[in-house]
Amino acid sequence: MNLMNADPPEAARAEPDDEMMLDPRVQESIGRSLKAHYDDLVNAPVPDRFLVLLAKLEDTERRLKAQGGADERA
Repeated sequence: MNLMNADPPEAARAEPDDEMMLDPRVQESIGRSLKAHYDDLVNAPVPDRFLVLLAKLEDTERRLKAQGGADERA
């Protein structure tokens, strides 16, 4: 069967007014959950390994800039 010529499912043909909407309480619950997960990620400590890598990168950039060879593409 050639999927390029296949008819789209009924839901894909629906008019914008026919779209199903989530219950506002469900939307609110999902929103609270997503915000809580986002807040957890934002407030999570940066792993020591990343801090070491960032320090090495900053040191390398400082040395290159001091030598006049900083990469101007960044």
